[in-house]
Amino acid sequence: MEIFQADSEEAVVDIIKAGQPVEIAGGATKLQLGGPVQATRRLDVSAISGISLYEPAELIMTVKAGTKLSQVEAVLAQQGQQLAFEPPNLSALLGSDHDGQTIGGVVATNLSGPRRPTAGAARDHLLGLRAVNGRGEIFRAGGRVVKNVTGYDLCKLLTGSYGTMAVFTELTLKVLPAPETEETVALSHLDAKQAVAVMCQALGSSAGLSGAAWVPGKDGPSLTCLRLEGFGPSVEARRQRLTTLLAGRAEFSVWPAHTSKAWWREMRDVAPLAGKDGRAVWKISLPATQAPSVLTKLQALGEHEVVLDWGGALIWLSLPCGPDARSASLRALLPPDAYAMLMVAPADIRTRHPVFQPRPGAQMAIEDKVRQSFDPDRLLNPGRMSC
Repeated sequence: MEIFQADSEEAVVDIIKAGQPVEIAGGATKLQLGGPVQATRRLDVSAISGISLYEPAELIMTVKAGTKLSQVEAVLAQQGQQLAFEPPNLSALLGSDHDGQTIGGVVATNLSGPRRPTAGAARDHLLGLRAVNGRGEIFRAGGRVVKNVTGYDLCKLLTGSYGTMAVFTELTLKVLPAPETEETVALSHLDAKQAVAVMCQALGSSAGLSGAAWVPGKDGPSLTCLRLEGFGPSVEARRQRLTTLLAGRAEFSVWPAHTSKAWWREMRDVAPLAGKDGRAVWKISLPATQAPSVLTKLQALGEHEVVLDWGGALIWLSLPCGPDARSASLRALLPPDAYAMLMVAPADIRTRHPVFQPRPGAQMAIEDKVRQSFDPDRLLNPGRMSC
């Protein structure tokens, strides 16, 4: 593949105006997500990097799209702040560079971690952007304050578009104070139905959880983990409230901050399912209360592994890959309001079988019209979202 490196917005414009399809890459850590791109040229934007503006008191940061996420997080940590949507590092799952992912790639894929149910997704923290569309036109959207949208919200539209409509060059993000401390209340020996009931009850209580996940027992008992974050006295008071609420439901223990951080980092990065060759990994989102019945139906697929996050609203599923990653049979088992994305599978499978949940024809027609308005010649990541 021919690689063109852009070190400025103008260079991105010149490459796009050449009129040839391009695969867009920053740290090249997420090239395995979505369908394989049908292009022989790669547009590398990793050199468009650096923090343009950071105002800790105003809780905003403007950063070039090719900036490494690790750099952004290190600068925020110096001021006791964070990206509250907790972007995951899927390098172990995808087999990519652990320190390579860029902030542009995070926003382009709308990746969000365990804090998603309470803090929102990546798109909820994007205030503004600069980008280049498929016509080679530079445009901007949003601004530096939360209430900046008049008309169509392009920031939310482009977040999660996998680079198929525009190449990000600069992003303005809302940042928030990092918690002073955290604890996790861990309950053991709950099955999926019991765990989802506990997680939904805890998330709906005044305990103020920032994470709720369940890992089934494999070499030991299952774990249902409920995370509390904030100031020390607040965490202690909410933990007492939570343990009172859960009294008699199961055996539980309280993990201190260092143990809690390590466990949730692994959950964020889907570590329990990573590093296993010959397996397909699916990400399934659905109403949390439907998770137990779906897990029962998944037994029809044979040997598989699962973990639940987002209080049960997210199922990570790993199963032997086979010739089709069980695409049709898996989706046939899911309720109508579930969304299944094939996250890990060989390129030939991702070419022949739908990676994203198939949408109704009317919805697809609207998506095509919107994409056509940004990239009429399909020059940007062609094929990434077509299957």
